[in-house]
Amino acid sequence: MAQQPFRFLILGGTGSIGYAFAQELLRQHEPVTLLVRNRQKAEKLFGSHPTLQLVTGDAQDAALLRKLGATATHIFHGINYPYAQWKGHMEAVTQNILEAAEQNKATVLFPGNIYNFGLATPITEDTPAVPTTRKGAIRERLEQMLRQAAEAGKCRVINLRMPDFWGPNVMNEGIAPIFTGALRGKPMPWLYRNDIPHQLVYTPDAARVFYELVKLQPAAPYALYNFAGEVVPSIKAWQTQIAKEAGTAPKHKLFPGWLFTLMGLFSPNMREITEMGYLWDNTLLLNDDKLRHTLPRLPHTPMPQAIQETLAWHKQH
Repeated sequence: MAQQPFRFLILGGTGSIGYAFAQELLRQHEPVTLLVRNRQKAEKLFGSHPTLQLVTGDAQDAALLRKLGATATHIFHGINYPYAQWKGHMEAVTQNILEAAEQNKATVLFPGNIYNFGLATPITEDTPAVPTTRKGAIRERLEQMLRQAAEAGKCRVINLRMPDFWGPNVMNEGIAPIFTGALRGKPMPWLYRNDIPHQLVYTPDAARVFYELVKLQPAAPYALYNFAGEVVPSIKAWQTQIAKEAGTAPKHKLFPGWLFTLMGLFSPNMREITEMGYLWDNTLLLNDDKLRHTLPRLPHTPMPQAIQETLAWHKQH
C-alpha cells in the first residue's frame, strides 16, 4: 500500500522550534499550513514558498483548528504562552489540537521539555515525573492528555523532549541577547550561574530529528524520545566562543537568583522566573540513548557552524 502523502499543520510556527521545523519541511518540499496570529511577521520570516499556506487565526479557535486539521496528517504543537498565561491556556489549546487531530487520526508532534522532573538527572524516557513547580505540573498534565488520547486510538503522538533551545529565530530573553550582545560587543547575559555545564539543543537539528521520526512512523501510538543536543562546559565558555565567532571581545553579565527573588516581590513575571530558577542553578541532563538507537545517524551541526548560522540570522533580521 502506498504511503499517504504528508500534510502538515504547524501551530507556533513563528516561534523557536516551530520556525525551525517549518523551515525543514519547506526544504523537503512538504505541504505546510501555518496558522499564525501575525501574518506580517510570518511573511517576513518565511517569504513565499510554493508549498506554504498561511492562515491567520488563533489556535484557541477550536472550530478553525478542526477545519484546518480535517485534512492534516501531522499537527505540530508549537504553541507556548508566556509563563503567567500557562494555567488554563496550555491545557485548552492542547485539547483543541487533540480534537482537531482525532478527525483524521493525525499524528501530533510535541516538543517536550524537562520541567516534569524537578532535579532528577540524568533523565531517561522511563524517569518518573516529579514536577516541583506549577509549570512542571502543567507540562506533566499536557503529556498525560497526549498519551491518553494516543492510547485511546484518537490520534498518534511523537513527543520529543529537549533541553534549552537556541538557534535562528530563538528570540526568548535568555538566548537572543547573547547573540545580539556578541555582535555589538555588548554584555552577554545569563541567569543564576554561568560556570557549570549546561545542555542545549540547536533548533535546526531538533527539526531534522522530528522530520526523521515522522518518516520513520514509530509503531507505538505514543512515541516518546529524548534529544539531548550538546552539553557545553559552561555558559561563560559558550558565550566566549560566540563572541570569538562574532569577532568581538567577550563581555559577560550574570543576573543572580536573589535579584529575581527581590523583583518578584513587585513583579508577577519575575516570580514566574524565580520558580524556575533551579534550571539555571543546576546541571540537568537528558539521556538520548533510545533516540540514538532509533536514528543511528543523529543530526548534529558542529558548534562553530551553528553559531555562525545563528549570528548570520541575527544580522539579517
